Amino acid sequence: MPQKSLTLFLAYFTILCFTTHLQAQTAVASAKKDTLIVGVAGSEPFVFQSDPVDRGIAVEIWEDLAAEKDWNYTYKPFETVNAALQSLTKGELDLVVGPISITSKRLEYMKFSQPFYNSSLTIASRHDKLDIWQRLKPLFSMKLLIAISIFLVILALVGTLLWYAERKQSPDQFPWDPVHGIANGMWLAIVTMSTTGYGDKAPVTLWGRIIAGSWMVISLIFATSMVAGIASTLTLSSLGSSTISTIEQLSGRKAATIADSPSEAFLKEYHVKVVGVSNLHDAVAKLKSKEVDAVVYDRPQLLYFLKNNRDEDLHIAKAEYYKLGYGFAFPLNTTLTYDVNRGLLELAEDQKVTEIVEDYLDKDE
Repeated sequence: MPQKSLTLFLAYFTILCFTTHLQAQTAVASAKKDTLIVGVAGSEPFVFQSDPVDRGIAVEIWEDLAAEKDWNYTYKPFETVNAALQSLTKGELDLVVGPISITSKRLEYMKFSQPFYNSSLTIASRHDKLDIWQRLKPLFSMKLLIAISIFLVILALVGTLLWYAERKQSPDQFPWDPVHGIANGMWLAIVTMSTTGYGDKAPVTLWGRIIAGSWMVISLIFATSMVAGIASTLTLSSLGSSTISTIEQLSGRKAATIADSPSEAFLKEYHVKVVGVSNLHDAVAKLKSKEVDAVVYDRPQLLYFLKNNRDEDLHIAKAEYYKLGYGFAFPLNTTLTYDVNRGLLELAEDQKVTEIVEDYLDKDE
């Protein structure tokens, strides 16, 4: 009897597993036939929310891929990428199409396709001419003040050594009074360093000449480097403009970027004061009104904006930072990633992705 019960149990278990497997396959097949709900979010040139003629790079790639797979879908637009991703994690979407940055933090809550475009962050700034204060401001920088302070300390040290060595043998040049004696020693050090050679002060003792000779050699290097640095600062400030070329120049200053984008964390790493906005047009508006010193965002979007707004006096830096890929986002329980990744590879191999990108972005950009 126990053996018969065991046989019946195994038979029942086998039928149950087979039935469950068939139901799962039917559900997957049914899901593929159903209409996919596709969230669309992002900025130009990857997504055009207001212009139905220009669909955008990401949308065109998705539509070509969906056509190859014979998928039915319907779009659900979102104003921001963050809002679309929140809807995705709630199970309201099957995927999100747009310039979605693939980050390790986001991988905790969703899946990604392979990148269809590799992007990076860059800096846009105004191309204004500097006013008088901006030209002189580098001369009052903390680094220059520190350098001058160190120079004065060294000069005082050399002057003290000269006074100490000469005060007995040459009291007329270096009086016993420390204030006047050290001041005369500093004067001799300055005259020696600048090779002016007035001849009103000169060491007469052996130690005084050793100190003066050593200072001559040291000052040839020290003074030349310092004068060259000041001259370089003056030249750059007189020829410069308000453009920003590197992220280090933005430290302690304000920069606008899209709120909740990866560029926010990047800016905070460099101690930049972040001003979050909802779109690129608002960011550029703040830059033009001088509310911020720069706009930091994805390079292709900034290049596209500059390309279509030639009247804007903007400068795009050549430096690129925080390179990342754009992909399509999926919920964690999705079964679409394999087919999407294979479709993206096929489009890339057929050069269709390259053709779509080049329709929006020039090759030389």
